[in-house]
Amino acid sequence: MGICVALTGVIGFLGLLVPHCLRLWLGPSHRLLLPASMLGGALLLVVADTLARTVAAPAEIPVGLLTSLLGGPYFLYLLMRRNRAC
Repeated sequence: MGICVALTGVIGFLGLLVPHCLRLWLGPSHRLLLPASMLGGALLLVVADTLARTVAAPAEIPVGLLTSLLGGPYFLYLLMRRNRAC
């Protein structure tokens, strides 16, 4: 996971965050998960970019920082939950 984020940047973190989140809601069916992940990732990036541009106007917050603040705690939650299941 760390190599993927290092190569693609922090915005690529959405590609890891959105499918895991949607799998919890939609189940394991790839027939639903793949299109929902594409739409969900695009929607989350548009919302994050809009927030990054408007929250501290006229300055801009880097969108990668905002996506990290959203995705980091979620992945920590997933890791802690998985460790309890073992």
